[in-house]
Amino acid sequence: MLYRLISLLWAALLATLCAAPASATSMYDTVLSAGLMGGPDLCAEAPCSDVLPAATVFSKRKGAPAYVEGYALEQGKQKMVGYVFLSTDVVDIPAYSGKPVVTLIGMDTKGLITGVRILKHSEPILLAGIPETVLTKFVKQYFGKPGDAKLELGLGRDGGDLDAISGATVTAIAENQTIAQSAYEIGKQVGIFKGMVKPRAHFTPLRERLDWAALVKEGAVQHLRVESADVGLPSGGKPHMDLHFGYLNVPTVGASLLGERNYARLMQDLKEDEHAIFIIGTGLESFKGSGFVRGGIYDRIQVRQDTDRFTFRDTDYLNLYHLEPADAPEYSESAIFIVRSANFNPAWPWQLSLLANKLDMQTHTKVFVHFDEEYWTPARYLEGGRPKVERPVPAWKAAWLARKGELTLFVLALLATAGLYSQRDRLVRASSRKSKPLISIPRTILWVIAVGFFGLYLKAQPSITQVMTWFHSLVYQWKWELFLSDPFIFIFWWFMVVTVVLWGRGLFCGWLCPFGSLQHLAYKLGTLIGLGRFQGLLPKRVHDKLKWVKYGVFAVLVGVSFYSMELAEHLAEIEPFKTTFLVGVLNRGWPFAAFVAVILGISILSERPYCKYICPLGAGLAVPSFFRLFGLKRKQECVTCTACAKGCGSHAIDAQGRIDQKECLLCLDCMVMYYDDHACPLLAKERKTREKNGQPLTPIDERGYFISLDAVRSELKRKAG
Repeated sequence: MLYRLISLLWAALLATLCAAPASATSMYDTVLSAGLMGGPDLCAEAPCSDVLPAATVFSKRKGAPAYVEGYALEQGKQKMVGYVFLSTDVVDIPAYSGKPVVTLIGMDTKGLITGVRILKHSEPILLAGIPETVLTKFVKQYFGKPGDAKLELGLGRDGGDLDAISGATVTAIAENQTIAQSAYEIGKQVGIFKGMVKPRAHFTPLRERLDWAALVKEGAVQHLRVESADVGLPSGGKPHMDLHFGYLNVPTVGASLLGERNYARLMQDLKEDEHAIFIIGTGLESFKGSGFVRGGIYDRIQVRQDTDRFTFRDTDYLNLYHLEPADAPEYSESAIFIVRSANFNPAWPWQLSLLANKLDMQTHTKVFVHFDEEYWTPARYLEGGRPKVERPVPAWKAAWLARKGELTLFVLALLATAGLYSQRDRLVRASSRKSKPLISIPRTILWVIAVGFFGLYLKAQPSITQVMTWFHSLVYQWKWELFLSDPFIFIFWWFMVVTVVLWGRGLFCGWLCPFGSLQHLAYKLGTLIGLGRFQGLLPKRVHDKLKWVKYGVFAVLVGVSFYSMELAEHLAEIEPFKTTFLVGVLNRGWPFAAFVAVILGISILSERPYCKYICPLGAGLAVPSFFRLFGLKRKQECVTCTACAKGCGSHAIDAQGRIDQKECLLCLDCMVMYYDDHACPLLAKERKTREKNGQPLTPIDERGYFISLDAVRSELKRKAG
């Protein structure tokens, strides 16, 4: 019967994978043209009328950051009705994938958002499991909202202005910030919204002479270093670019770096609202680039403050021949650049931005990137000190702050589980094969918590997709923000890493995995409803062949991900986790629901079939389990005894009594028998012999043997003597 059930499981799996539209065109597949991303005519490449339907004519890109004006024809005349802008022209906010969601936004002349259109995303969670339509539905909520409104997602106890995306909260947080900040900055630029007034900076009369080390220590000189690997190039032994920079208008800084005479001459030449910034550098490339030779533009460096960008031409360049501090580092090139703008305020933080083309190792195409280092004039040089600056909260940090209560409960549950398992020796000694409430009751409670709280409520079901993302990050580029974006998954994975190193995969897979727990609860349900006589396991010889399937699934998914992450995400539907917890069975097509139903149906009759034979996540955790620090105990006599093996629901004990830690789910049944003098054949034989001979039963030691009577007699004699 189990053979037929396993065959049904594979049939359901095949139907599920066939139902995943691997070749369907999506916003993930979309290739955006260079004209759309940076060309002069945005609306020739983008559907501007979709987000500003009142307009029939659109201008070319204008302003910095760029936007497009939309006009309607009224009585033969053009009337401006609003603006259209591309989010990546304004902000660069990474979503869960570490890349921004490219969004086209429309706003009328009153500052109300008229439309939002997602052009491209890189979110793996929206490839399979959660349909892209949920993102489309999410952005429709912005229609008619003011561009300067501080809209919040309904994450907290009191709800919010917007409905979040269930299962993709981080994507929603990032997109909310993207739309809000883009609309506000464009609205401020065109005069709809009033930006914060920044009072003119006034410097204190300090005029000290500091060496280089002191300037660096207090932050008056900053350091920006870009390695060759950061731009997708092989290392040449030197950094791609290694820069030091600082703001020279401050008397102490300017005089210390240039000397009194040169500093005074520089200040005489500068007009009001002109600011001098020095840069020195070394490395494989020049920070000056070659654009200034062709067109007088320094195209590799830029100064950014809020959404303002300040670029430099040859008329903004001054030679820097010498630095005064004797301990200044060696450099191969130097310059002084002049920022000529009343919008630049040195009392507020700004960034030196290094622009570069990076070779994307995944797509083998060049992408435009920038590397930023913040500079903020030290407080002691500013009258009144530094102003109070409210910085936008990163999406990953907002996700943590919004769920503080749940995070506390989640961490406490994990710590309680680890603490409970760490006392396993005491628990199994206090149990017997026929009565083990100290183990079975806590485990059942944890299974309910894992399914209800971890899975259905928090949607904290770890997945093979995270493993694939880890591999890609290690090979290509590691971004902590990507993993911090989902706090529950982040904490769960660290818990898994630590416990796998200590005890193997079993504590997560056997005690806390939401879907694994759901299977075991289904198995217990089968017992409760009277199906116990039909419950059983596949023969050990069949199991030993089928258990390798999950390792093959794991290898295929990881291998395919390096060819196409999109295809790998579709194939990852072999995991029923998204259907069960992230999206919900009722929100998926029938093949997905059938796949889950078949697994749970078989689980009523056989213990955890998916975990044993298919789960790629379990396979991924099984490999490092081989190197765990602490395994389960074995006696020398276990090699000829099969008592534990007969009762092992995981089929993790072989004919020689060895425990396969890669397959063991740490149910502790064998450890209960290890100390049970009525269940362990060796101990039972010893107990019966002593009872027959009228000898006392001594305690069982840590090695699983009765303490010998000779040892007891010797100890009594020693104490008596």
